[in-house]
Amino acid sequence: MKRGKLFVQGLYLLLLWSNDPIVAWAAEAFIGTYGINYGRIADNIPSPDEVVTLLRAAKIRNVRIYDADHSVLKAFSGTGLDLVVGLPNGNLKDVNASEDHALDWVKENVQSFLPDTRIRGIAVGNEVLGGSNELWSVLLGAVKNVYNAVKKLQLDDVVQITTAHSSAVFANSYPPSSCKFNDNVDQYMKPLLAFFHEIGSPFCLNAYPFLAYLSDPGNIDVNYALFQKTQGIYDEKNDIHYDNMLDAIIDAAYVALEDAGFKKMEVIVTETGWASKGDSNEAAATVDNARTYNYNLRKRLALRKGTPLRPKYALKAYIFALFNENQKPGPTSERNYGLFKPDGSISYEIGFPALKSSSATSLRVSLKVIQARACFGSNFAVHVASTVILILFSRF
Repeated sequence: MKRGKLFVQGLYLLLLWSNDPIVAWAAEAFIGTYGINYGRIADNIPSPDEVVTLLRAAKIRNVRIYDADHSVLKAFSGTGLDLVVGLPNGNLKDVNASEDHALDWVKENVQSFLPDTRIRGIAVGNEVLGGSNELWSVLLGAVKNVYNAVKKLQLDDVVQITTAHSSAVFANSYPPSSCKFNDNVDQYMKPLLAFFHEIGSPFCLNAYPFLAYLSDPGNIDVNYALFQKTQGIYDEKNDIHYDNMLDAIIDAAYVALEDAGFKKMEVIVTETGWASKGDSNEAAATVDNARTYNYNLRKRLALRKGTPLRPKYALKAYIFALFNENQKPGPTSERNYGLFKPDGSISYEIGFPALKSSSATSLRVSLKVIQARACFGSNFAVHVASTVILILFSRF
């Protein structure tokens, strides 16, 4: 009994000291409640190595990108940051048409970087349903082929498969209790939800109170959208009072899911944010409003509580976005969602540190040291723990 106890203790030390990410991969795909979208439609943002340093300094662990750029995947190697990569909409037709294409994509962009780069999820397409209907019929097939590829490579317990939706998939969301999926997307949405239910994936929603407010500023209190003190709204059917719009949007999604037959599916916010600058018809896009929204959102997520309708599901959200992206098309607001400016300085103060350009070189050096220690540390820990176990057994 004594020897068995010592063996268990030694094994525990081995697991405790090891820096191998595989040990931690039994955890949830989204650690905590706060994440960020790392968009790169810009020609003036910091390098991926500097971005990693910035994220670590800000203690932001959950990160989403919209493709599987190898320079980013290499920069994230050995950092401990959890990454969701994107299979772009432009790849959906090929991946839907061929299981081999899906397998090749997963091998090249996911498997080849594991385990050093902690790829925790693949987002198959973005805002497909509700947008142009050209891709609606291929989304489910692409999702299934990617999942089957992940499963074939024995990565299905490591990498989660999802797709993100915009609010355009809903017929209405006010009041939340009346929300349903649009009739025109319903025939595609329900089979997709059934598959995600089968594999344990959440419903991913890009939720923007900013855009909702812009669509109807005459009837929506901006304070309600900004998590500020307000009368809020009362949903009579569910007997729920909402003091902020984001909770109401998410609960509307829960109502739509329940109406479709998926009451227990979790909703995760894959994008939310507020623009700090806009065109003349985007008067709400100001630095003050962006600061207020993102500061209050950060406080809201730190509470680790759910929405009024689903209090047991702690709200999880990826903020949009890490940087202002100067090459994004569309209105001015699209290029000004960043918490950080292109040079790594903060767009407005909500408690995150800036990336100082003067120390960029030293930061890159520090990062390489961290990565080297991560690679060496795992083997070193194994040797040390193994030695401890041998010493313990040598006493008998």
